[in-house]
Amino acid sequence: MSGKLAEIEMRSATARQLDAVIGAMRGIAAARSREAQRRLPGIRSSAATVGAAIGAVLSHGRGEDASTTAPDHGARIVIALCSEQGFVGSFNERILDYARSCLERTPCELLLVGTRGEMVANERRLPFVWRSPSASHADDVSPLASRITDALYARLANRAAHHVSVVHAVPCAASSNELVEHSLIPFDFSRFQAVDHAQPPLLNLPADNLLTGLVEAYVFVEICEALMLSFAAENEARVRAMLAARANVRDTLDELTQSYRRVRQDEITADIAELATAGMQAI
Repeated sequence: MSGKLAEIEMRSATARQLDAVIGAMRGIAAARSREAQRRLPGIRSSAATVGAAIGAVLSHGRGEDASTTAPDHGARIVIALCSEQGFVGSFNERILDYARSCLERTPCELLLVGTRGEMVANERRLPFVWRSPSASHADDVSPLASRITDALYARLANRAAHHVSVVHAVPCAASSNELVEHSLIPFDFSRFQAVDHAQPPLLNLPADNLLTGLVEAYVFVEICEALMLSFAAENEARVRAMLAARANVRDTLDELTQSYRRVRQDEITADIAELATAGMQAI
C-alpha cells in the first residue's frame, strides 16, 4: 500500500471514531433534554400549589393592599441563563446579545449563569456583577435556583431594584431555541385569583409575613422552571449541533472513500501499465 493510501485510511479511521463520539454526545444530550422536560410538570404543579396559597391569603383581606408595582428608582437586574458546556452553536451568543441590548437601553446589573456564557461575556467585555456555573444535570436545578435566589435577595437587601427579570431559551421544534424574558419583580398579584371561602383560612402568621414568604417561594419555583427550560433548550441545541457535525463528518468520509478509490484505481492502472511496458520490452 502506498503512503497516500495509508494516509487516506488513517484519516478515514479518525473520522469514523469522531462519528462514534458525536453519536454518543447526541444521545446523551437528547436523553438530558427529555429528562428535563419530564420534570417540568412537577415544577408547574408546585407553582400552582403556591399560587393557590397566595390566592387564599389575598382572599383573607389583602386583595386591595397587595402591591403590583416596584420602586420607580434603582437598578434593573437581569438574570441571564447560559450553557454550562459547549457544542451548543450560537446558544450563548444569542442570550448575551439580548442581555447587551438590555444594558444599552437602561442601567442594568447582569447576573450570569453558565460557565460557557461567562467565557463569551469575558470575550465581549460584557460586565456582570455575579456569576455561577449552570446545571450539568436536571438534579442540579433546585440547588442552583437556591444560589440564584440567595444572590438576588442579597442584592435587593442592599439596594432597590425597579425590575428583575430572567432571560433564557426555551425548547422548541424549530431550528433554533426561542428566547424569553420572564419578569420576576414587580410581582404580579393579579394573576392569582382571590377565592372567597365561607370560612376564611386559619393563619398562624400575620398575613403580610405569610404573603412575603409565599412570594419568595413562588419566585424560587419560577426560577426553577426557567432553569429547567434552559437546560432542556441547551441540550436541544447540542443535539442540533451534533447532527450538523455528524453530517459534516459523513460528508468527509464519503470524500475520503472516493479519494481512496481514485488513488487505488490510479495505482492499479499504473501497475498494469508498468507490467505491459515490461512485457513489450521483453518481446
